[in-house]
Amino acid sequence: MTLSPARARAGDLRRLTTTLYAYAFLDEFVLLYPVYALLFSDAGLSLWQISSLFALWSVTGVLLEVPSGAWADAVSRRTLLWLGPLLTATGFALWVTVPSYGAFAVGFVLYGVAGALGSGALEALVYDELDRMGAADRYARVMGRARAAGLVAVTAAMGLAGPVFAQGGYPVVGAASVLACLAAAAVATCFPEHRVRPTADGEGGGRAATLRSGLAGAHRDGSVRGALLLVPAVAAVWGALDEYTPLLIRDTGVADGTVPYLLLLVWVPVTAGSLLAGPAERLGTTGLAVLLAGGALALAVGAAARTPAGIALVGLAFGCFQLAGVLADVRLQHRIDDSRRATLTSVAGLGTELVTVAVYGAYAVLGGPAAHGTVFAVLALPYLLTALVLLRHR
Repeated sequence: MTLSPARARAGDLRRLTTTLYAYAFLDEFVLLYPVYALLFSDAGLSLWQISSLFALWSVTGVLLEVPSGAWADAVSRRTLLWLGPLLTATGFALWVTVPSYGAFAVGFVLYGVAGALGSGALEALVYDELDRMGAADRYARVMGRARAAGLVAVTAAMGLAGPVFAQGGYPVVGAASVLACLAAAAVATCFPEHRVRPTADGEGGGRAATLRSGLAGAHRDGSVRGALLLVPAVAAVWGALDEYTPLLIRDTGVADGTVPYLLLLVWVPVTAGSLLAGPAERLGTTGLAVLLAGGALALAVGAAARTPAGIALVGLAFGCFQLAGVLADVRLQHRIDDSRRATLTSVAGLGTELVTVAVYGAYAVLGGPAAHGTVFAVLALPYLLTALVLLRHR
């Protein structure tokens, strides 16, 4: 019996979203996340060395972000999505088996390569598959739920990291993280991909032509340029601060074993922010500006308090920024076409990585004489500036 077109589309949509949500969960179900800053500190690294590792991670993304996006537009996006978690698993294994600055650096390079491979490729694959089904208007809801699935995984990992760390320390936490990455790679092979890939000029020529075409299109279209700039303005600062959150929590005076549990106060509202992406798509530019300004105020007040209640305010701020990040991505996806989608999404990712590197450098400079809470509060200012720019150009 032949399925009706409507039932066939419903089946395709179910396969896409099920694979996406499982992939998003497994890719973030990393028990090392809440403790790897502590691992670096316990290995004897200074704040400058820790910041340099984070910067190396971002610089790797800077170098590969746009080329990998062009590659994703020229070859199979699904291939890049299963290759990335394998590289991440290798890096995590290095961290816990050879805990040293050199091993951490190699691990972050692999982590950065993996992030660059997936950045742009995932969003482009999902949007194009939804568009093929006539469901592009569901992109905000689907990606919001995918990010929520990833954040649920982060929350679950934080809840488990405490008891697992207490029982087996860094080696067992690392082993669990490696297994999650391997499972994510396996799930990625199930993504549907119906896009006809360009073949003219050969594979290398196709990548170069795709990159040139995507960048030229962004240069000509002012609305695309604005959407490209908004993504890093929203995503970079809080994404960098997230890496220092365990150190901020440690400064409240709690024991190291309590840190993963207090991180739940941060990631529960971040998860809620992702789930609100569908309804919040109706927010205009003014609403987005108010969201960013409110998040900046919560971040500054919460970080300066240096108490568990203050950490909850930091979580509220991160939730606002997460929601704003999803909305910024939606704006970008609606403004670009299929042939350059991964390329331009990666250009936005490149901007995010560049700003992130700058934030790591600023944190290392400010964090010498100042407490972590003070640095967090100071770095809330860019969000106020972004809100003002949005209001001016609404």
